[in-house]
Amino acid sequence: MLGKKLVTAQKRGETRALCLGLGMVACSMMMYFFIGITVVPFYTKSVWTSETVCKVLKANIKDKVLCPNSEGSEDEDIFPYPCLQVWVNLTASGQEVMLYQTEDTLERNPKCSYVPDKAENSKEVKARIETIASNFKKYQTFPCYYDPGGTQTNVILSRLYPPKGLLFAFLWPTLMFIGGCLIIVLVKISQYVSVLSAWQ
Repeated sequence: MLGKKLVTAQKRGETRALCLGLGMVACSMMMYFFIGITVVPFYTKSVWTSETVCKVLKANIKDKVLCPNSEGSEDEDIFPYPCLQVWVNLTASGQEVMLYQTEDTLERNPKCSYVPDKAENSKEVKARIETIASNFKKYQTFPCYYDPGGTQTNVILSRLYPPKGLLFAFLWPTLMFIGGCLIIVLVKISQYVSVLSAWQ
């Protein structure tokens, strides 16, 4: 009687462990799919792939402009902010080009190097942009990214999805997938050992 209860409890535990392993594998596949349709297209779309050194030539704050400057934007997302324009000397080619914060900055407003998030307090936005301008004047040499193919003549300060960020995005679903597969393999080994012991 006691042996039957132990076997039943063992089967229940194996079933739960097997469901856990299959659930982990299914979740990891869903995460792979989500990353593949969201992060990967932005990574492959970016042409600013080569890193070089940029030297600031001038950093000016012009009159207020409207954000965003893209088609199909809603009126409620438009707000005025000071326009910061940073021009740098590209070490790789020696050209004078305009610097943008990220790829998204160029799409939102190609006239400005920095586009702030929507904020109700315009004083904070103005202070932040003035701080950024002073930092560029203080630290005049810094790494930046440019387009080696020459389709984009401007440069960006940082990439939205660098290679390390892409690898980190795939790290957790990979660990979950490996963990789920290990659980399934261990359950199958346990079932095989149990059948072998019962046969003997």
